Amino acid sequence: MSFFRSHYGAIVVGSGPGGASVARTLAAAGARVLILERGGAAPLAGTLTQMAAMAAIPGKGAFFHRDASLLVRGITAGGSSTVNFATAAAPPAALFARLGIDLAGDEQALRAELPLGPLPDSLVGPMAQRIMAAAQDLGLGWRKLDKMIRPAICRTGCWRCMYGCPFGAKWTARDFLDDACRHGAQLVPDARVEQVIVEQGRAAGVAVTAAGAVHMVRAPVVVLAAGGIGSPRLLHSSGLAPAAVPFFSDPVVAVMGSVDDLDGGAEVPMAAGLALPDEGISFADLTLPRPMYGAFAAQVGRFDRLAAHARTLSVMVKIADEAGGAVGPRWADKTLTEADKAKFGRGVAVARDVLRLAGARHVFASHHFAAHPGGTAPIGEVVDADLATATPGLYVCDAAVLPAPWGLPPTLTLLCLGRRLGRHLAGAVPAARSAA
Repeated sequence: MSFFRSHYGAIVVGSGPGGASVARTLAAAGARVLILERGGAAPLAGTLTQMAAMAAIPGKGAFFHRDASLLVRGITAGGSSTVNFATAAAPPAALFARLGIDLAGDEQALRAELPLGPLPDSLVGPMAQRIMAAAQDLGLGWRKLDKMIRPAICRTGCWRCMYGCPFGAKWTARDFLDDACRHGAQLVPDARVEQVIVEQGRAAGVAVTAAGAVHMVRAPVVVLAAGGIGSPRLLHSSGLAPAAVPFFSDPVVAVMGSVDDLDGGAEVPMAAGLALPDEGISFADLTLPRPMYGAFAAQVGRFDRLAAHARTLSVMVKIADEAGGAVGPRWADKTLTEADKAKFGRGVAVARDVLRLAGARHVFASHHFAAHPGGTAPIGEVVDADLATATPGLYVCDAAVLPAPWGLPPTLTLLCLGRRLGRHLAGAVPAARSAA
């Protein structure tokens, strides 16, 4: 017997920030909501083994590109919010205004309830403090960044943000999933959606593999929130999009150097930084877990620095890369353009100056890696200002809809878009509520 109900008001495919936000908003409005998550929902343990299972399996959570770069995404309840660095950036108001979208009210409401703000000084580690002081001495507008962290239960000397915080200090989309389920939503993990069911030209549900069987689950509203890679693949498998679409990925380089008077290597990453939106470059301190640091040092042949993790200052350089490459049915591949390389050149030079002033020696840079694939179903092209596709009843709400190269932490923007879409559907699609 199927554990699915015969009918739902809305099906949300994916449980990252966009999906969790729209599901929560709809469930609170009385809709009967089904949330389908491809990954598992085991409690976060904060271990390398669990993180690797969620985000490092080749072809599922990790993709290796031709230029030896790496793209990762979280396949788990809460999506990539479980393995991110808990940094929030405000939605770029001017960009969305040009598309007829105002997120100010949704942002205000979310800021009022989320644990969102700069860390207290007591949680800014000595390495982040050293980097921030050097950057400010260079005249850079380096400042503490907004973090989605509960300071009262965050721990100094902890580095588990990207492993999956086991203490509940880091906010993740799992918090909103819990809220949605308290309002009656049903979350089904380990459920792989195969395609959207389209009948008489409109969305009518999904085909999903769960518990070893394929189920046809019906709803008049389907929201794809499977991420910048997952959502375009579902559109393609449903006959609603090309097989391959370009994307951007917000690639990152870590610039690292050793000092003699600090011994740490374990602190909250991205405590402070600097964004240069006109240049498409941003910076932050980036204390890495020891295994990741070792992998990056070995990747670029700096075996002489493998034992220096506890003394290494690291500066993140992130760029808003040009859309290109392709997300295909079973792969994703993208290389840097000359313009992207020039941005990295400028950013790495700034990072080297900061590290030099901070007293670092033996400075080197990693290969680039990325974790924000997006732009694969952009607003104004694939979806409209209400995130609706050309197929009635079918919406997209994740990083796929981001309309231009990004270069910012997308979590807060996706939460705003999800809340806005949930409000729109709750008020404008009676069928999404009548099944409750």
